[in-house]
Amino acid sequence: MLLREIEIFRAVMTAGSASKAARLLNLTQPAVSLSLRKLETHAGLALFERVRGKLVPTQEAHALLAEVHRCFVGLDAIEHRLRSLRQFGVNRIRIACLPGMGVGFLPRVLSELKLSERKVTVSLQIMSSRDVRARLLAGEADIGLMADEVSADGLEHSVFARYNGVVALPLKHPLARKKVIRPSDLARYPFLALNPEDGASVRLDAIFRAHGVVPETVVETPYTISLCELVRHNVGIAIVNPVTALDYAGRDIVLRRFSETLAYGCQLAMPAGRPLTPFAQQLLATMRTRLAADLAGLDAWLERNH
Repeated sequence: MLLREIEIFRAVMTAGSASKAARLLNLTQPAVSLSLRKLETHAGLALFERVRGKLVPTQEAHALLAEVHRCFVGLDAIEHRLRSLRQFGVNRIRIACLPGMGVGFLPRVLSELKLSERKVTVSLQIMSSRDVRARLLAGEADIGLMADEVSADGLEHSVFARYNGVVALPLKHPLARKKVIRPSDLARYPFLALNPEDGASVRLDAIFRAHGVVPETVVETPYTISLCELVRHNVGIAIVNPVTALDYAGRDIVLRRFSETLAYGCQLAMPAGRPLTPFAQQLLATMRTRLAADLAGLDAWLERNH
């Protein structure tokens, strides 16, 4: 494959001219022109029309560029990995995680692992579940946590957690006197919701319809942590992921059980065929232990505080 010629072709297409590409690549303009002709000869088609001394890309050139961009994304990931290896060696693990598990839960997990003593570096990147999947497929993350409605095709994956939503209320809210909150209770107050396309939001809408409830939704947001912050600032009430809400329980908001089952799910995913390091294996074991402890602790808190 003519990798150098393809790199020069990409530079010309991106820069807009052979002269600009030559400066960018620290080459002479004749060297760039020669490289383009070599690529055209190899491909057996014209990639540029020469019009009054200027290169005008053909439709074939634009079609090729789309493929070249996809290839260079992979090459950029390789370069990023090489830089990471030069700086940190192999004692580095890259985690991509949805906000609901990455903001409070994973910091609790990492605090138990004594990273400095192990001389391990963790890259913890918080992003949407779809971006987590993209990072894993591109080989830019070693472990990912993402919502269960996101496709895990092409990845090794398993169920990491299933749990039921709890009701989040501002401190001293009238509903805080109740042990269990019903759908009809929620209809009387401003409601905060996940975005309509979110799987949990779809399931909650079905619960409301089944009970003939039309909530007064005042804010929609993609993340549970945003719901908790909105509740904390007395904007409204919400049903939230209990793992995220645990950081707020008894401190900034009141949590109560919901009478209906609103299931949340999180899946653990990894690039296919990549063996786990001993540290990664211990990380996963600690994550599962911490999750069980968090859910048990929340259940005990709900029993004590009502």
